[in-house]
Amino acid sequence: MMLPFAIATLRHRKGSFIGALIALFAAAALITGCGTLLVTGILGSVKPERFAAAPIVVTGDQNVHAVEIEDKGRVRKKAKPVSDHVWVSADLADQIKALPSVKSVATEVLFAAYLPGGPTSDSFGHGWESASLSGLTLGSGRAPTASDEVVLDASTAAKTNLHVGSTVPLRIASGTMPVHVVGVTSQGFASQAAIYFDTAEARHLAGHDGQVDAIGVFPAVDTGSTEKDVKALISSASVGVVPAPVVHTGDARGSAEFPDSANASVRLISMGAVLGGTAVIVAVLVVVGTFVLSIQQRQREIAVLRAVAATGKQVRKMIGGEALAVGAVAGAAGAVAGLPLGAWLHNEFVSLGIIPANVPVVLSVFPVLASLLATVAAGWAAARISARRATRIRPVEALGEAELKPPRMSAIRVLFGLLAVAGATVLTVLLTILHSDGASQPVSLNAVLLWCIALALLGPWVARAAAAVLGVPLRWSRVGGYLAANNLRAAAPRLASVVTPLTLMTAMACAILFSQTSVANAATAQRAAGNIADYVVGSKVPADAAAEVKAVPGVTTLTQVLHATVRTGLNDRNVLGATPAGLADTLDLGVTSGSLAQFTGPSTAAAASGQGYHVGSQVSMTLPDGTPTQVTIVALYSRQLGFGDLVLAHDLLASHVDVPLDDELLVKAPGVPRAALVAALKAEAGLGIKDRVAAQASNDDASNKFGYVTLALIVAFTAIAVVNTLAMSISDRGREFAALRLTGATRRQIQRMLGWETAVAVLVATGLALAVTVAVLTTYTSGMTRGTAGVSMPPGMLAAVRGGGAVRAGVATWVPARAALAAGARQG
Repeated sequence: MMLPFAIATLRHRKGSFIGALIALFAAAALITGCGTLLVTGILGSVKPERFAAAPIVVTGDQNVHAVEIEDKGRVRKKAKPVSDHVWVSADLADQIKALPSVKSVATEVLFAAYLPGGPTSDSFGHGWESASLSGLTLGSGRAPTASDEVVLDASTAAKTNLHVGSTVPLRIASGTMPVHVVGVTSQGFASQAAIYFDTAEARHLAGHDGQVDAIGVFPAVDTGSTEKDVKALISSASVGVVPAPVVHTGDARGSAEFPDSANASVRLISMGAVLGGTAVIVAVLVVVGTFVLSIQQRQREIAVLRAVAATGKQVRKMIGGEALAVGAVAGAAGAVAGLPLGAWLHNEFVSLGIIPANVPVVLSVFPVLASLLATVAAGWAAARISARRATRIRPVEALGEAELKPPRMSAIRVLFGLLAVAGATVLTVLLTILHSDGASQPVSLNAVLLWCIALALLGPWVARAAAAVLGVPLRWSRVGGYLAANNLRAAAPRLASVVTPLTLMTAMACAILFSQTSVANAATAQRAAGNIADYVVGSKVPADAAAEVKAVPGVTTLTQVLHATVRTGLNDRNVLGATPAGLADTLDLGVTSGSLAQFTGPSTAAAASGQGYHVGSQVSMTLPDGTPTQVTIVALYSRQLGFGDLVLAHDLLASHVDVPLDDELLVKAPGVPRAALVAALKAEAGLGIKDRVAAQASNDDASNKFGYVTLALIVAFTAIAVVNTLAMSISDRGREFAALRLTGATRRQIQRMLGWETAVAVLVATGLALAVTVAVLTTYTSGMTRGTAGVSMPPGMLAAVRGGGAVRAGVATWVPARAALAAGARQG
């Protein structure tokens, strides 16, 4: 019976429902976009390039495995990927080749190799034997036979402008060597640069005697039968070998070729989950706010229905039907629109280097359906909850209630508001004991969201308090300010509905921006205090260049530095590989216990405080190529943000990473002129004297980049909500403006009144947002820096955030105000 009324209200109250439709559309698009990232991480695969022609590929196990005993004795197996290639015995290739079902095998080795003008990452040397794994054929020239001859893939040759007959310096770990291009392939690679040497020379340069990084298998029969034979051989040959080599077929060959794709999948799942969860909470908060405002504007209409004997249940059904209709339309359109948003997000993460380009986006129907269901459910629930108070009024009180609009809040709303305050307080305090970015960032965002939810639930109280305090100075303006003060006092719920999205937008922007600036400033300060070298040389420095710098007269200490990631158990640890000899001459790590004098070789290490280690601790870890090792902690230090979780011996790390070229050289050379070091580098491209502090920064800034993308999404969505809410709150006031005009108020005075109201909303929202941000970031930085640094809010960035919110609020006020004033004039 209420369906015709629902349709009629949708037709005759277009303004309110357009606002709800916009909010639901944006929410659906945001959820679908985030869900697309999540699905890409779960279902996405990487197409092989160098292994494209080999049906079967055998590599080392790229994962670290652990077994955890959960409650009730349940055993759970977990695995986490390592960052670099895991090598296997070359003898395994001969054993596989002897299988009757195998036609032939080809092995691959790889080592970092860089050409002038070529890519500075994903550029490797290989043996010509492995060209068959990708199906490469020579387009010009011949295969390499001498130690200084190379063949380039077509894409690399084009990018570097090299051809058959070219001679070019090639930088590898041991030094820079001249090579002659004797061939160029017909095919090229999109995601990497491939430089092929003679097979024997490539194995020598790779430095892994008796090992290869991959074995390609070409079956003599069907692939399935050969795969079974190879797995059976590995199972019998690898008894006692942990972990055993792994057989890859199909798209799994891509993950074998690109080990970082596993990390990329983990990052996508993590980012999709975090961003999606945040998006859902923000969306629900904004949608509920929109429907609350919509119901407030319809109190007269609801009162009339109640007065003519419509029951509360019938009115709630009507409002629920409206919400379902609007939610279905907006949710369907927004969910579909979220697919290109998801693709855009993926492209942004690729361009920022957060995930590799060879992890393609997966556009699936699952995020669309989930988004549609979530949006419709959120809209329906928001409408029913918002209508609950209005429909519980007795019919004889309905019209009076509609006019008085008492601001009294329900006990349930107050209870949930207080629970949100309690939860936000717990999360805020919890941040003081979290010391890693991975643990702290989600908690800090959730704390901000929970504070904003609490403020939304208790909004009318906050709005009344703000109106009472700010009403005094407002009345100094005898007309516009006076009218605004009275309006704000009488319509606190309306002010609260405007303040909520403004507070959310400002608080989220400040939390994301200033958490990064606070930690970055603390890390910079630690590097500035800890790097006591006279010069820093970088980057990707080969061994011969390091030797030349060390030989400069007056150089007393040279510390070679590598940045990498290891795993202790399943946990990531950022490590600094440094030359032990004379380390205290170039780095002051802020040692709090033990001594760096005991840091003498691969069996010793230093650790940052607060990780549960002490001097003498035996720490088992997995190096980047999957090699297990154990070190003894000989010193604890305080400058973790500047120099990582662990400091290991340079030689231990260099022999177990794909790119063993040094990230920096820290040079202690008192009195030695800069020109002497520059001359020792022989003007080699890419090598030079670097900024002493910036050079020590970790290359892993994925979390910062992710934060900026998150900020852009959340701010864009909440900006839509701000404009939407303000426009809705003003567009419904045509009758009020007409009454003011009839009592003698001029158009300019009404516009000034609206300006004062908006200014109050912006001021209150900014104050609340800054209070929330300072509270959360104070504990966040206390945990991350262990109390050594405070919150950093650059004035320029803070002004941009505050100014951006004010501008959006101003535009959202004046544009609908003009239309409302015109409508009021017609009504008057």
